Amino acid sequence: MPIKEVFPNPTVKQVIFQIKFPNLFSIESKIGDFQTKIISEFPESSLMFRKQIVFADIGPEGKIEELPGGPSEGKKIWQFKSEKKITLNILTSSLDLTSNYHKTYNNKDAPVRFRDTIQFVLENFLSIVKLPIIQRIGLRYIDECPVPALTTASFKEWYNTVFPFERFSIEETVETSYVTLVKRNGYFVRYLESFNAEQNKYVLDFDSYAQNIKPEDLLGVTDKLHELISNEFEKTIKTPVIEYMKKPIKKDEGK
Repeated sequence: MPIKEVFPNPTVKQVIFQIKFPNLFSIESKIGDFQTKIISEFPESSLMFRKQIVFADIGPEGKIEELPGGPSEGKKIWQFKSEKKITLNILTSSLDLTSNYHKTYNNKDAPVRFRDTIQFVLENFLSIVKLPIIQRIGLRYIDECPVPALTTASFKEWYNTVFPFERFSIEETVETSYVTLVKRNGYFVRYLESFNAEQNKYVLDFDSYAQNIKPEDLLGVTDKLHELISNEFEKTIKTPVIEYMKKPIKKDEGK
């Protein structure tokens, strides 16, 4: 059941792309040039600091400010946001994109595609920052899926779940989750399925990644990571979920 269409009511709520690379102090001097290149798409910018946590036994007379790398020190984060609130974070050892807006990766019928945003950011970043190797590249999709009814039979009609409902029925389940990490064709896929009965919330969390990638292969590898995620999503949902995603969102339910 390959999914080829763009749905008006998709289950995906957040998409995240990230690359990690060796720590480069030179990035700070190039951020201004990078900002100029992407400002048309990411006009809002800010500088933040992520404080590092230090665990130490300083004794009754010790002072936290006397510790090396105390609370005043932390990692710089150059953050850029688009008008659609797509967030881009640059650190000296990573780049990540987070979107609550995109609903498709590369469907040709969609006016906005997440792959296009990734390509725009990477091309401009790599034009000013020369990376010898990408240590890790990751793509993650988080889906919040509908729960038709709190019955095992209904849940199985909608989802090909890995939950052991034969032993622990959904009628008696308060909260459950399952996570696995597998390696396929040289790439990794972490599959997380979780259900909370009190919140009536069912989440599918797909995180695929690769290691030690050449910069020129970034987009091609990202395509393969997306294919792995798409395959797992298709294996998990059934026809009623497809029909749910096809239904337009009512105006009073605006997102």
